[in-house]
Amino acid sequence: MKQQSCMRDFAHYTILSVLGTLGVSCYILADTFFVSKGLGTNGLTALNLAIPVYNFIHGTGLMLGMGGATRFSVCKSQEKTDEVHRIYTNTIYLAAAFSAAFALLGFAFSKQLALFLGADISVLEMTNTYLRWLLIFAPAFILNDVLLCFVRNDGSPQLSMIAMLIGSFSNIVLDYIFIFPMQMGIFGAIFATGLSPIISIFMMLPHWFEKKNTFHFVKTKIRKDIIKQDLSLGFPSLIAQLSSGIVMIVFNAIILKLEGNTGVAAYGVVANISLVIVAIYTGIAQGIQPLISTFYGFGNDRQTNKGCAEVCYDNNVISICYCLFAHFLLCTADYFCF
Repeated sequence: MKQQSCMRDFAHYTILSVLGTLGVSCYILADTFFVSKGLGTNGLTALNLAIPVYNFIHGTGLMLGMGGATRFSVCKSQEKTDEVHRIYTNTIYLAAAFSAAFALLGFAFSKQLALFLGADISVLEMTNTYLRWLLIFAPAFILNDVLLCFVRNDGSPQLSMIAMLIGSFSNIVLDYIFIFPMQMGIFGAIFATGLSPIISIFMMLPHWFEKKNTFHFVKTKIRKDIIKQDLSLGFPSLIAQLSSGIVMIVFNAIILKLEGNTGVAAYGVVANISLVIVAIYTGIAQGIQPLISTFYGFGNDRQTNKGCAEVCYDNNVISICYCLFAHFLLCTADYFCF
Protein backbone atom coordinates (compact mmCIF):
# COMPACT_ATOMS: atom_id res chain seq x y z
CA MET A 1 0.00 0.00 0.00
CA LYS A 2 2.83 2.41 0.79
CA GLN A 3 4.43 1.73 -2.59
CA GLN A 4 1.13 2.41 -4.39
CA SER A 5 0.68 5.59 -2.36
CA CYS A 6 4.17 6.77 -3.29
CA MET A 7 3.56 6.13 -6.99
CA ARG A 8 0.18 7.87 -6.83
CA ASP A 9 1.65 10.92 -5.11
CA PHE A 10 4.53 10.99 -7.58
CA ALA A 11 2.17 10.93 -10.56
CA HIS A 12 -0.19 13.45 -8.93
CA TYR A 13 2.47 16.06 -8.17
CA THR A 14 4.51 15.70 -11.35
CA ILE A 15 1.58 15.68 -13.78
CA LEU A 16 0.07 18.79 -12.22
CA SER A 17 3.44 20.53 -12.15
CA VAL A 18 4.19 19.65 -15.79
CA LEU A 19 0.80 20.99 -16.87
CA GLY A 20 1.54 24.25 -15.07
CA THR A 21 5.01 24.73 -16.55
CA LEU A 22 3.70 23.87 -20.01
CA GLY A 23 1.15 26.65 -19.57
CA VAL A 24 3.93 29.13 -18.78
CA SER A 25 5.93 28.07 -21.85
CA CYS A 26 2.81 28.42 -24.00
CA TYR A 27 2.29 32.04 -23.02
CA ILE A 28 5.85 32.81 -24.13
CA LEU A 29 4.91 31.19 -27.45
CA ALA A 30 1.79 33.37 -27.51
CA ASP A 31 3.99 36.46 -27.12
CA THR A 32 6.08 35.22 -30.03
CA PHE A 33 3.03 34.60 -32.22
CA PHE A 34 1.14 37.84 -31.53
CA VAL A 35 4.24 40.05 -31.64
CA SER A 36 5.29 38.53 -34.98
CA LYS A 37 1.81 39.05 -36.46
CA GLY A 38 1.24 42.50 -34.99
CA LEU A 39 4.70 44.08 -35.02
CA GLY A 40 6.62 42.13 -37.64
CA THR A 41 10.28 41.14 -37.70
CA ASN A 42 11.49 44.15 -35.68
CA GLY A 43 9.01 43.43 -32.90
CA LEU A 44 10.07 39.80 -32.79
CA THR A 45 13.72 40.84 -32.69
CA ALA A 46 13.06 43.19 -29.77
CA LEU A 47 11.23 40.42 -27.93
CA ASN A 48 14.06 37.94 -28.46
CA LEU A 49 16.70 40.42 -27.30
CA ALA A 50 14.74 41.01 -24.08
CA ILE A 51 13.84 37.37 -23.28
CA PRO A 52 17.22 36.58 -21.58
CA VAL A 53 16.38 39.17 -18.92
CA TYR A 54 13.17 37.26 -18.23
CA ASN A 55 15.34 34.16 -17.73
CA PHE A 56 17.33 36.00 -15.07
CA ILE A 57 14.19 37.23 -13.29
CA HIS A 58 12.46 33.84 -13.48
CA GLY A 59 15.67 32.12 -12.36
CA THR A 60 15.85 34.36 -9.30
CA GLY A 61 12.23 33.61 -8.43
CA LEU A 62 12.78 29.86 -8.81
CA MET A 63 15.96 30.01 -6.75
CA LEU A 64 14.13 31.63 -3.84
CA GLY A 65 10.97 29.58 -4.26
CA MET A 66 12.61 26.17 -4.67
CA GLY A 67 15.23 26.90 -2.02
CA GLY A 68 12.78 28.17 0.58
CA ALA A 69 10.09 25.58 -0.18
CA THR A 70 12.58 22.70 0.04
CA ARG A 71 13.60 23.63 3.55
CA PHE A 72 9.97 24.43 4.37
CA SER A 73 8.90 20.86 3.47
CA VAL A 74 11.65 19.34 5.58
CA CYS A 75 10.74 21.42 8.65
CA LYS A 76 7.02 20.88 8.07
CA SER A 77 7.47 17.08 8.09
CA GLN A 78 9.41 17.44 11.35
CA GLU A 79 6.57 19.59 12.81
CA LYS A 80 8.78 22.63 13.38
CA THR A 81 5.93 25.11 13.05
CA ASP A 82 7.76 28.26 14.16
CA GLU A 83 10.69 27.52 11.88
CA VAL A 84 8.31 27.07 8.93
CA HIS A 85 6.93 30.60 9.42
CA ARG A 86 10.44 32.06 9.74
CA ILE A 87 11.58 30.31 6.55
CA TYR A 88 8.64 31.70 4.60
CA THR A 89 9.08 35.22 6.00
CA ASN A 90 12.82 35.33 5.30
CA THR A 91 12.21 34.07 1.76
CA ILE A 92 9.78 36.96 1.23
CA TYR A 93 12.45 39.34 2.57
CA LEU A 94 14.89 38.01 -0.03
CA ALA A 95 12.29 38.25 -2.78
CA ALA A 96 11.66 41.90 -1.88
CA ALA A 97 15.38 42.70 -2.01
CA PHE A 98 15.91 41.11 -5.43
CA SER A 99 12.68 42.67 -6.73
CA ALA A 100 13.85 46.15 -5.73
CA ALA A 101 17.17 45.60 -7.52
CA PHE A 102 15.49 44.51 -10.76
CA ALA A 103 12.93 47.33 -10.62
CA LEU A 104 15.68 49.91 -10.06
CA LEU A 105 17.54 48.52 -13.07
CA GLY A 106 14.40 48.95 -15.14
CA PHE A 107 13.78 52.54 -14.06
CA ALA A 108 17.37 53.74 -14.48
CA PHE A 109 19.25 51.56 -16.97
CA SER A 110 16.83 49.87 -19.37
CA LYS A 111 18.15 51.74 -22.44
CA GLN A 112 21.78 50.93 -21.62
CA LEU A 113 20.78 47.30 -21.11
CA ALA A 114 19.00 47.23 -24.48
CA LEU A 115 22.14 48.54 -26.19
CA PHE A 116 24.28 45.99 -24.36
CA LEU A 117 22.02 43.15 -25.57
CA GLY A 118 22.54 44.24 -29.18
CA ALA A 119 19.56 46.46 -30.05
CA ASP A 120 20.26 48.77 -33.01
CA ILE A 121 18.48 51.98 -33.90
CA SER A 122 15.63 50.17 -35.69
CA VAL A 123 14.60 48.11 -32.63
CA LEU A 124 16.07 50.14 -29.75
CA GLU A 125 12.84 51.87 -28.77
CA MET A 126 10.78 48.66 -28.72
CA THR A 127 13.50 46.71 -26.89
CA ASN A 128 13.87 49.50 -24.33
CA THR A 129 10.10 49.61 -23.71
CA TYR A 130 9.87 45.85 -23.29
CA LEU A 131 12.89 45.68 -20.97
CA ARG A 132 11.83 48.63 -18.82
CA TRP A 133 8.39 47.22 -18.07
CA LEU A 134 9.64 43.66 -17.79
CA LEU A 135 12.01 44.77 -15.01
CA ILE A 136 9.35 46.94 -13.36
CA PHE A 137 7.07 43.89 -13.22
CA ALA A 138 9.92 41.78 -11.74
CA PRO A 139 8.44 41.88 -8.19
CA ALA A 140 5.27 40.19 -9.50
CA PHE A 141 7.24 37.51 -11.36
CA ILE A 142 9.48 36.73 -8.38
CA LEU A 143 6.68 36.73 -5.79
CA ASN A 144 4.57 34.50 -8.03
CA ASP A 145 7.42 31.97 -8.35
CA VAL A 146 7.92 31.93 -4.58
CA LEU A 147 4.23 31.51 -3.76
CA LEU A 148 3.74 28.80 -6.39
CA CYS A 149 6.51 26.72 -4.80
CA PHE A 150 5.24 27.20 -1.24
CA VAL A 151 1.59 26.50 -2.13
CA ARG A 152 2.60 23.36 -4.05
CA ASN A 153 4.73 22.15 -1.13
CA ASP A 154 1.92 22.87 1.30
CA GLY A 155 -0.23 20.12 -0.18
CA SER A 156 -2.01 22.15 -2.87
CA PRO A 157 -0.46 21.17 -6.21
CA GLN A 158 -3.88 21.54 -7.87
CA LEU A 159 -4.18 25.18 -6.83
CA SER A 160 -0.60 25.86 -7.93
CA MET A 161 -1.32 24.35 -11.35
CA ILE A 162 -4.63 26.22 -11.72
CA ALA A 163 -2.93 29.52 -10.84
CA MET A 164 -0.19 28.94 -13.43
CA LEU A 165 -2.63 27.91 -16.16
CA ILE A 166 -5.10 30.75 -15.58
CA GLY A 167 -2.27 33.27 -15.44
CA SER A 168 -0.88 31.90 -18.72
CA PHE A 169 -4.29 31.80 -20.43
CA SER A 170 -4.98 35.38 -19.30
CA ASN A 171 -1.71 36.47 -20.89
CA ILE A 172 -2.69 34.88 -24.22
CA VAL A 173 -6.09 36.60 -24.23
CA LEU A 174 -4.66 39.96 -23.13
CA ASP A 175 -1.89 39.71 -25.71
CA TYR A 176 -4.47 39.61 -28.48
CA ILE A 177 -6.59 42.40 -26.97
CA PHE A 178 -3.70 44.79 -26.29
CA ILE A 179 -1.80 44.23 -29.56
CA PHE A 180 -4.67 44.09 -32.06
CA PRO A 181 -7.96 45.78 -30.99
CA MET A 182 -6.28 48.28 -28.67
CA GLN A 183 -3.17 48.80 -30.85
CA MET A 184 -0.82 49.15 -27.85
CA GLY A 185 2.21 47.79 -29.70
CA ILE A 186 5.15 46.27 -27.83
CA PHE A 187 3.93 47.83 -24.58
CA GLY A 188 0.73 45.81 -24.95
CA ALA A 189 2.76 42.61 -25.20
CA ILE A 190 4.77 43.24 -22.03
CA PHE A 191 1.75 44.65 -20.18
CA ALA A 192 -0.13 41.40 -20.83
CA THR A 193 2.90 39.39 -19.72
CA GLY A 194 3.30 41.51 -16.58
CA LEU A 195 -0.33 41.08 -15.58
CA SER A 196 -0.08 37.28 -15.85
CA PRO A 197 1.80 36.68 -12.56
CA ILE A 198 -0.46 39.17 -10.77
CA ILE A 199 -3.52 37.20 -11.84
CA SER A 200 -1.76 33.99 -10.79
CA ILE A 201 -1.07 35.43 -7.32
CA PHE A 202 -4.73 36.38 -6.88
CA MET A 203 -5.72 32.84 -7.84
CA MET A 204 -3.63 31.51 -4.93
CA LEU A 205 -5.12 33.79 -2.27
CA PRO A 206 -7.76 31.23 -1.16
CA HIS A 207 -4.94 29.04 0.16
CA TRP A 208 -4.41 31.46 3.05
CA PHE A 209 -8.02 31.02 4.15
CA GLU A 210 -7.87 27.23 4.28
CA LYS A 211 -7.23 25.40 7.53
CA LYS A 212 -4.54 23.21 5.99
CA ASN A 213 -2.35 26.24 5.24
CA THR A 214 0.76 25.85 7.40
CA PHE A 215 2.87 28.92 6.54
CA HIS A 216 2.29 32.57 7.41
CA PHE A 217 4.18 35.85 7.33
CA VAL A 218 5.39 36.62 10.87
CA LYS A 219 7.45 39.30 12.57
CA THR A 220 11.00 37.98 12.67
CA LYS A 221 14.56 39.14 12.14
CA ILE A 222 16.55 38.36 9.02
CA ARG A 223 18.18 34.99 9.61
CA LYS A 224 21.51 34.50 7.85
CA ASP A 225 21.27 30.72 8.11
CA ILE A 226 17.86 30.66 6.39
CA ILE A 227 19.03 33.03 3.66
CA LYS A 228 22.11 30.88 3.08
CA GLN A 229 19.94 27.75 2.83
CA ASP A 230 17.51 29.44 0.42
CA LEU A 231 20.33 30.50 -1.89
CA SER A 232 22.28 27.24 -1.74
CA LEU A 233 19.28 24.92 -2.18
CA GLY A 234 17.78 27.03 -4.96
CA PHE A 235 21.03 27.84 -6.77
CA PRO A 236 20.71 24.96 -9.31
CA SER A 237 17.34 26.37 -10.44
CA LEU A 238 18.98 29.76 -10.98
CA ILE A 239 21.85 28.23 -12.94
CA ALA A 240 19.43 26.39 -15.25
CA GLN A 241 17.71 29.66 -16.16
CA LEU A 242 20.92 31.70 -16.32
CA SER A 243 22.52 29.22 -18.71
CA SER A 244 19.55 29.51 -21.07
CA GLY A 245 19.69 33.30 -20.90
CA ILE A 246 23.45 33.47 -21.48
CA VAL A 247 23.25 31.05 -24.42
CA MET A 248 20.53 33.20 -25.98
CA ILE A 249 22.57 36.39 -25.47
CA VAL A 250 25.61 34.82 -27.15
CA PHE A 251 23.57 33.40 -30.02
CA ASN A 252 21.84 36.76 -30.54
CA ALA A 253 25.22 38.53 -30.75
CA ILE A 254 26.56 36.03 -33.28
CA ILE A 255 23.40 35.97 -35.42
CA LEU A 256 23.18 39.78 -35.43
CA LYS A 257 26.60 39.91 -37.08
CA LEU A 258 25.73 37.16 -39.59
CA GLU A 259 22.10 37.81 -40.53
CA GLY A 260 20.98 40.95 -38.69
CA ASN A 261 17.57 41.46 -37.10
CA THR A 262 15.78 38.96 -39.34
CA GLY A 263 18.15 36.20 -38.25
CA VAL A 264 17.58 37.01 -34.58
CA ALA A 265 13.81 36.95 -35.12
CA ALA A 266 14.02 33.51 -36.77
CA TYR A 267 16.24 32.17 -33.99
CA GLY A 268 13.83 33.52 -31.39
CA VAL A 269 10.99 31.44 -32.82
CA VAL A 270 12.99 28.21 -32.61
CA ALA A 271 14.35 29.03 -29.14
CA ASN A 272 10.89 29.77 -27.76
CA ILE A 273 9.40 26.59 -29.23
CA SER A 274 12.14 24.59 -27.48
CA LEU A 275 10.88 26.00 -24.16
CA VAL A 276 7.91 23.63 -24.42
CA ILE A 277 10.19 20.60 -24.10
CA VAL A 278 12.30 22.21 -21.37
CA ALA A 279 9.09 22.95 -19.44
CA ILE A 280 8.40 19.22 -19.14
CA TYR A 281 11.76 18.56 -17.48
CA THR A 282 11.28 21.58 -15.21
CA GLY A 283 7.79 20.44 -14.27
CA ILE A 284 9.01 16.98 -13.27
CA ALA A 285 11.77 18.47 -11.11
CA GLN A 286 9.40 20.90 -9.40
CA GLY A 287 6.74 18.22 -8.94
CA ILE A 288 8.98 15.63 -7.26
CA GLN A 289 10.73 18.16 -5.01
CA PRO A 290 7.97 18.40 -2.33
CA LEU A 291 7.84 14.61 -1.98
CA ILE A 292 11.61 14.14 -1.74
CA SER A 293 11.90 16.96 0.80
CA THR A 294 9.12 15.47 2.92
CA PHE A 295 10.62 11.96 2.81
CA TYR A 296 14.00 13.42 3.74
CA GLY A 297 12.45 15.24 6.68
CA PHE A 298 10.90 11.97 7.89
CA GLY A 299 14.27 10.26 7.50
CA ASN A 300 12.80 7.87 4.90
CA ASP A 301 15.84 7.34 2.65
CA ARG A 302 14.23 4.44 0.77
CA GLN A 303 11.31 6.54 -0.49
CA THR A 304 13.67 9.44 -1.27
CA ASN A 305 15.83 7.23 -3.49
CA LYS A 306 12.71 5.73 -5.11
CA GLY A 307 11.48 9.19 -6.04
CA CYS A 308 14.84 10.07 -7.62
CA ALA A 309 14.74 6.84 -9.64
CA GLU A 310 11.29 7.71 -10.99
CA VAL A 311 12.57 11.13 -12.10
CA CYS A 312 15.45 9.54 -14.01
CA TYR A 313 13.11 7.08 -15.73
CA ASP A 314 10.64 9.79 -16.78
CA ASN A 315 13.42 12.02 -18.08
CA ASN A 316 14.81 9.21 -20.23
CA VAL A 317 11.39 8.65 -21.78
CA ILE A 318 11.01 12.38 -22.44
CA SER A 319 14.47 12.52 -24.04
CA ILE A 320 13.37 9.89 -26.56
CA CYS A 321 10.16 11.79 -27.29
CA TYR A 322 12.16 15.00 -27.70
CA CYS A 323 14.31 13.42 -30.42
CA LEU A 324 11.20 12.19 -32.26
CA PHE A 325 9.39 15.54 -32.22
CA ALA A 326 12.32 17.98 -32.55
CA HIS A 327 12.11 18.00 -36.34
CA PHE A 328 8.37 18.68 -36.20
CA LEU A 329 8.86 21.64 -33.86
CA LEU A 330 11.52 23.17 -36.07
CA CYS A 331 9.31 22.82 -39.15
CA THR A 332 6.58 24.89 -37.48
CA ALA A 333 8.89 27.86 -36.94
CA ASP A 334 8.08 29.57 -40.26
CA TYR A 335 4.38 29.58 -39.36
CA PHE A 336 5.02 31.71 -36.29
CA CYS A 337 7.43 34.11 -37.93
CA PHE A 338 6.13 34.49 -41.44
